[in-house]
Amino acid sequence: MASSTRFQRLISKAEGFLSLEMPEKALAALRQVDRPDQSRFPVLYLRGAAYRDLKQYEDALPCFLEALVDEPESVEVLLAMAWCYKRMDQLPRAISAMEEAYQVAPNESIVLYNMACYWSLAGDKANALSWLGRALRMDQKLRELIDGESDFDSLRHDPDFELIVGAGS
Repeated sequence: MASSTRFQRLISKAEGFLSLEMPEKALAALRQVDRPDQSRFPVLYLRGAAYRDLKQYEDALPCFLEALVDEPESVEVLLAMAWCYKRMDQLPRAISAMEEAYQVAPNESIVLYNMACYWSLAGDKANALSWLGRALRMDQKLRELIDGESDFDSLRHDPDFELIVGAGS
């Protein structure tokens, strides 16, 4: 029982440090987990998230890939992997991770929004606008992200993009 309580306390501590943007301290807390194999998923996911926050994407991905083995339908892991792949200039792999996330959670608007971002970066206007339109129909609040989203810079002055983004505002 004490081991389980200690484990939960360390996981909470790591989550807290990540929310405070202190990934090094999160990693230090995770290193204190006595038996990381006991409940691998949270340890692996949080470790990956800490490396991602440190911009150490090559270190983050193996953690996320291992976490995905334990929870193959984890949208948060697939989103994190896509984030890393994008920043490692592996856009096809980022899109593939997002396609997998879509298969798992077709009603998660953030998945559709990210698909739009990645297709925009890939220069595929039709796919980008299709995914963006669907995401915005699902969740109007996503419009608030668009102005600050550099992934859409190549489409920003496109009349079709303006039509989609302007619809409903």
